[in-house]
Amino acid sequence: MKILVVDDDLYIQQLVAIHLGNEGYTVFKATDAEQALLLLEEQLVDLAIVDVMMPGMDGFDLTRILTRDLNIPVILLTAKGQLEDKEKGFLSGSEDYVVKPFEPKELLFRVAVVLRRSERSVQENLQAGNVAINRRNFEVAIDDETVILPLKEFEILSLLVSRANLATPRGLLFEYVWGEEHDVSEMTLNTHINRIRDRLKRYGATVEIHTMRGIGYKLEALK
Repeated sequence: MKILVVDDDLYIQQLVAIHLGNEGYTVFKATDAEQALLLLEEQLVDLAIVDVMMPGMDGFDLTRILTRDLNIPVILLTAKGQLEDKEKGFLSGSEDYVVKPFEPKELLFRVAVVLRRSERSVQENLQAGNVAINRRNFEVAIDDETVILPLKEFEILSLLVSRANLATPRGLLFEYVWGEEHDVSEMTLNTHINRIRDRLKRYGATVEIHTMRGIGYKLEALK
């Protein structure tokens, strides 16, 4: 997943970028709206974290452009906490609103939630190698043979296929598959991943799920 951080405070910009990078996200940085829009002419991103108070175009106006014209979800980042500012932020199209100072873990949690919402709205039909997924019908086909998966495994595989060749952080998997069920353990996720691996191998799938230590998993097509 690619995330754009737009903030004229270089300390905050770097702090956010480091924590996102540690979670496996690819991070792009801009100090103002103009630089951000120039970057987006050449680079697609999945989410933008935007500071409200910036020189030139403010975060509210940038958010309108990102959400309405470019279909990029936005989390607003600001030192203001008044209700009217939050209302203005949501009316401009932002998905969430984080007030400075903030705990990096809180921001990462909100990023995972917004990305989960975004992932749920992507295309219904997915393909990686000889594995085809129809999200509407909850069907998985491997070389035209239908494979029945339990719902949790289907959701995990769907997310990994939708992000083929990209690192998928464990936090994103937890948020996407289990949502508010905070008591789910890493062992549970690992068990589901191993079961999916067994099924893929059994049916001759031309994809593999690799563990990325300290980050999560990556699904890749076999060469």
